[in-house]
Amino acid sequence: MHATPDPQAQPDFYKDVPLKRLLAWGVDAAITLLACVIILPFTAFTGLFFFPLLFLVVGFAYRFVTIANTSATWGMRLFAIELRQADGGPMTAANAFAHTLGYTLSWMVPIFQLISVVMMAATERGQGLSDHVLGTVMVNRRAVLR
Repeated sequence: MHATPDPQAQPDFYKDVPLKRLLAWGVDAAITLLACVIILPFTAFTGLFFFPLLFLVVGFAYRFVTIANTSATWGMRLFAIELRQADGGPMTAANAFAHTLGYTLSWMVPIFQLISVVMMAATERGQGLSDHVLGTVMVNRRAVLR
């Protein structure tokens, strides 16, 4: 098994990752919003009354399923980045669930999200709060050890 790449020895793994994460987040938010709008008629439009909760549940399911299957959401794949476990391997379902839960909790407690964003911008591996807790890293897909 591989460990996560050293940013000093292998900087290509982390080049532009914080910016790509931001752009991928925008794509993923748009995909989640589109999915919610498509689901809305199936709730007889009562989903409008609990739209934030609908968005949260759909977003959680989308992130968990895509990360568990390919170590990346569709937005992450578009920008050629993916999550890796602490051992350097692809994400497992359990790790994808834990990462998605951490991400969701960070959005529910704004100070945690602010800390996460600052950490992504300031740390050499570009890890957010949930990444740091789980030992996961976001890396450029082209540089990934296979």
